[in-house]
Amino acid sequence: MASISFRNVVKAYGHGPKATPVIHGLNAEVADGEFVVIVGPSGCGKSTLLRMVAGLEDISGGDIAIGPRVVNTLEPAERDIAMVFQNYALYPHMSVFDNMAYGLKIKKMPLAEIKQRVDKAAAILELGHLLQRKPRELSGGQRQRVAMGRAIVRQPQVFLFDEPLSNLDAKLRAQTRLEIQKLHRELGITSLFVTHDQVEAMTLAQRMIVMNGGRMEQFGTPEQVYTRPASTFVASFIGSPPMNLLKHCPGSTPGELVGIRPEHLDVLPTAEHGLSWPVTVDAVELLGAERLVYARLNGEPLIVRMAEDRLAPCPGDTLHVQPRSDRLHRFNAATGLRIAD
Repeated sequence: MASISFRNVVKAYGHGPKATPVIHGLNAEVADGEFVVIVGPSGCGKSTLLRMVAGLEDISGGDIAIGPRVVNTLEPAERDIAMVFQNYALYPHMSVFDNMAYGLKIKKMPLAEIKQRVDKAAAILELGHLLQRKPRELSGGQRQRVAMGRAIVRQPQVFLFDEPLSNLDAKLRAQTRLEIQKLHRELGITSLFVTHDQVEAMTLAQRMIVMNGGRMEQFGTPEQVYTRPASTFVASFIGSPPMNLLKHCPGSTPGELVGIRPEHLDVLPTAEHGLSWPVTVDAVELLGAERLVYARLNGEPLIVRMAEDRLAPCPGDTLHVQPRSDRLHRFNAATGLRIAD
């Protein structure tokens, strides 16, 4: 296992004044054995960053180190990494065993050791009864586990996951997330996991890098990112539904945005002078155990989360909501950055 260091890492396509920058001087330290998720919208640079770690993209500036070695000029095979892709990339004519063993056979590893490694990985991933099947005989979730098994048997210093769950349905994604968590607990191998899905990021990460436009907006634990977002981008990207961001609300001052999450607005039976905000209901969405109330405060959109056992308001109604004072967030309206508490 090894740490991963990003030191002022830059990536640009093209050369000279016409070069297009896609990663802008990123600095981060991933600890040995840590599971870090890189999350952000499409085009933010997260997969490019992962591919630079893998050696599939050249680095335009700065350094990437795996353990003590700077790997900028090393070929992928020299970096001691294993990668799991969105597409499973399994050989259709080979059995599960042979797919998992293929890389070890290429290295001319002794057959007894190959079998030992494959059997161990198959046991971890509950694939033992499927080793003689072909990929076409497997479900999507089983194929993804085979792809992970192929990475495990290599016993690398670093695992790289590039949106590996995107092809699975919602139920399988949830199940496979649990399997990946279990896998990391058992193996403890340093891992980078790329996703655009903030639920995946929140549930898998020990720490997460939130990317936006090729820049790292925040690097912290899921709890830190959720409870103290560093910018309005993070506040609106992490959380479902996202944080309410308001320019014109009671108590705000010129030049700042006030943020409050939908679950931190309490619905009051009547107006309380100085404490409550009167909001006009636009729509109500029932989500089983809770309701989302879409409303407006001084013309700005506001979402309120309510328990399903509360009486549902109707469009056009006025609700009186009270923000929890200890859960208010303040951001600079011009820069979008968090204002120090």
